[in-house]
Amino acid sequence: MRFADIDPLNRTRFPIDEWALVETEFGQDDQGRTETLFAVGNGYLGLRGNIEEGRDGYSHGTFVNGFHETWTIRHAEEAFGFARVGQTIVNAPDAKIIRLYVDDEPLVITEAEILDYERRLDFRQGLLRRSLVWRTPSGKHVRITSRRLTSFTDRHLALMDYEVELLDADAAVTITSHILNRQDGRDEYRSGVTELPGAFDPRKAEAFTERVLQPRVQQHQGSRHLLGYQTTNSGMTLAVAAELSISTVDDFSESGTIGDDLAKYVYRVQARRGNRIRVTKAVSYHSARKVPARELADRCNRTLDRAAQLGVDQILADQRDWLDDFWARSDIELPGQPNIQQAIRWNLFQLAQATARTDGGGVAAKGVSGSGYSGHYFWDSEIYVLPFLTYTAPTVARNALRFRQRMLDAARARAQELNQVGALFPWRTINGLESSAYYAAGTAQYHIDADISYALVQYVQATGDEEFLARGAIDILVETARMWEDLGFWRSNADDVFHIHGVTGPDEYTTVVNDNLYTNVMARANLEQAAAAVDHLQVQHPIEHRRLIERLGVTPAEVAGWRRAAAHMHIPYDERLGVHPQDSAFLEKELWDLEHTPENRRPLLLHYHPLVIYRFQVLKQADVVLALYLQGHRFSTEQKLADFEYYDPLTTGDSTLSAVVQSIIAAEVGYHELALRYFRSALYVDLADLHHNAADGVHVASTGGVWGCLVSGFGGFRDHNGRFTFDPRLPDGWERLTFRVTLKGTRVRVDLVTNEITFTVEDGDEASLSVRGQEVRVTQDAPVTVPLDGQGPRIIGAPAMRDVTGARRADGSLLTASIPTISLDTDDQEPSLAID
Repeated sequence: MRFADIDPLNRTRFPIDEWALVETEFGQDDQGRTETLFAVGNGYLGLRGNIEEGRDGYSHGTFVNGFHETWTIRHAEEAFGFARVGQTIVNAPDAKIIRLYVDDEPLVITEAEILDYERRLDFRQGLLRRSLVWRTPSGKHVRITSRRLTSFTDRHLALMDYEVELLDADAAVTITSHILNRQDGRDEYRSGVTELPGAFDPRKAEAFTERVLQPRVQQHQGSRHLLGYQTTNSGMTLAVAAELSISTVDDFSESGTIGDDLAKYVYRVQARRGNRIRVTKAVSYHSARKVPARELADRCNRTLDRAAQLGVDQILADQRDWLDDFWARSDIELPGQPNIQQAIRWNLFQLAQATARTDGGGVAAKGVSGSGYSGHYFWDSEIYVLPFLTYTAPTVARNALRFRQRMLDAARARAQELNQVGALFPWRTINGLESSAYYAAGTAQYHIDADISYALVQYVQATGDEEFLARGAIDILVETARMWEDLGFWRSNADDVFHIHGVTGPDEYTTVVNDNLYTNVMARANLEQAAAAVDHLQVQHPIEHRRLIERLGVTPAEVAGWRRAAAHMHIPYDERLGVHPQDSAFLEKELWDLEHTPENRRPLLLHYHPLVIYRFQVLKQADVVLALYLQGHRFSTEQKLADFEYYDPLTTGDSTLSAVVQSIIAAEVGYHELALRYFRSALYVDLADLHHNAADGVHVASTGGVWGCLVSGFGGFRDHNGRFTFDPRLPDGWERLTFRVTLKGTRVRVDLVTNEITFTVEDGDEASLSVRGQEVRVTQDAPVTVPLDGQGPRIIGAPAMRDVTGARRADGSLLTASIPTISLDTDDQEPSLAID
């Protein structure tokens, strides 16, 4: 079992604080992880948790959501319809840098003698603080404190300050502020950076070989300096400006220089013992697809003017007010578990940092915390992040769905390129074009159409925002339904059956298959929902219905066709094994013996050729089990248990998207200990770097899944077709679980204890829901408590792989479990024999 049952963090270095992530000792060897853990962002702008002095580090990063460069994808063997344009997020010019010299000796954290150190990411203040005491080579003691934030109220604004105090002697102090184009510029300290080309890893971003940012604007007036650029190929523009001020009673001088890739401002202070020097730096970033860089420069200047009028104290107060509201809507409380409570809030805070101010942009797989997955948007957003937004921040959810709506024309063109009608959304993208060069595990995942439609319908039903649907979002449902009806085909025998062939489900270790269960189940829902939405529009919004007919030419016969395809969708089921096959041929394969697979051969995708993996029953992530969660009302309790017990031992967990789903269904079917272990695995995936790639950025989908584990898994919350139900599964040892969900405009607090569940309206009027079949109506000032007879079934341990000794398939052939025996040793690059 690969799950930690003990606290995986070093609590001497990372002490428990329920409202902050705290570090008491700087770690040189894991800077990549801590740069991610201590990043600050607001959904639009992200600053990695690099040390202020900007020298040593793993990956210095500043990211603006959607700001990317394009490049030509070169396939070893070309074929029609392959993705042609690669897209990669650009590392924006770095304005975090503030360097310190005392008596001309630089502060270099990795080399300096540090007597006291603390770094704190405050979840309530939305602020990263660092404090340290440095003994200089000459023996002087200097206290340095710094603060950094990206604003939730002004998405284009970042604020940082840097305070220096000489504790026991006078000295000459120099503080320099930089804006450095690290993407293309020459950093004189680059030799200290540890980001180096590594082994093959498809989770990382591509490296550019040519200049990306072309200089367009340089401005320097007083203590304000600005750089503007345009990307070479995508043509996107960006401007960054910084304005500095100093507060000190000591004598000082100041000067500045500017060039294409570096703007620098210098303060030289004759510092006296006991006096404090504070440098405050307000920074603004603006980006656009077509707007000239000079206009973005004007926007940056206006942002900085506004920040100067507000002042630092007001900006900090506004940040706190925003987060007070966020936590009122989103907090999950777990009394008596302070270490888990801290980790929960870190994950929830990351959701805010990845989504809050996307403002019509997408939610990238790493948010704005790193360059992993090249800054692309996947289905992760709709399935793992949108539920959190829908039930806690509906406006942000609406914005994320509008982003997909604006992508619809490109999706129509992509469907046509693949000889389909309707629309086919790209598997991975930034600008709306398909950017997945490996079609088998990319473009073939047609289920993204159903995922987006699922999130759209869930949002409308949970919020009651029919206006959004009626005024154009319904086009997504129509065009995706058209795609499914066109993609599938009818096979007639005793009964007509609708099949979907040649697709890949969520499990990327099994590709291009027929009748993938998850795809068929979700496509059925997509078809049903599109038909229901069109009919609803005709009755409730006749004007918008007429506009839909004029716009898309929808006919009654077409809608009837969607319903017929959904009603006759093939849902594979194996009577002999009593499980739903993942696809039509999945059960014909041999089983991969995961129990005896060495840990140094995981994740499998980094150690085995895809063709090797594809020949086995082995899963990268939950596939059928995810269908059991999203479409749980279409499966019986017995089917869920049988399917979970079959597929769980075959699931590697090589994807961070898997543990959260496995936890939710494990809790529902009764594997309560396993549910808790999967939850802890997801909870600490970045904090403890369980997948060894936290350095590339936060796993945003997993953070959304943590919310899902708590609310849908242990809280038992479900929303099927707009019906809100609860069937909780509180883990043993948890005395209480409290969370909030916003249902059609009413925020309800849910308090779960072992023998009862209580609903309280915190904001709004009333909400209707049910608990294990009992209807509940909760109103303002009238909490409702429902007694509970236990917390569902309890099954000890975890499912074991079925004993296949002597087992035969339907055709009489023996079923076996094994491991591929010849693999390439990644250390010596020589073939080696692995003994089963």
